[in-house]
Amino acid sequence: MKLIRAIIRPEREEAVLNRLEAAGLYAVTKMPVLGRGRQRGIQVGAVHYDILSKSMLLLMVDEEEYPQAIAAIEQGAETGHPGDGKIFVQEVSEVYTIRNGEKQTEEVVR
Repeated sequence: MKLIRAIIRPEREEAVLNRLEAAGLYAVTKMPVLGRGRQRGIQVGAVHYDILSKSMLLLMVDEEEYPQAIAAIEQGAETGHPGDGKIFVQEVSEVYTIRNGEKQTEEVVR
């Protein structure tokens, strides 16, 4: 299983979520975050904005769903401009249900 963490423009959040749903990927956690990338903020006239608002999406997918998830995020988030975001992928080795402490297998998590 893979944990995908995508940091995207807030205005592209709905487009990404729609593409994920179209790919059959419904389970997602989203949260507002603040940060900056290589561009170190943005200059608008005389004002420099050092930290920018972004949205972070977290989703866990099976190995076979992984390519569709990445494609959906890229297609929904891409504007062609700096600051479109990043996608980080991690392997998930264990998942536990807080309610009962059960360790879950890949089949149960879905």
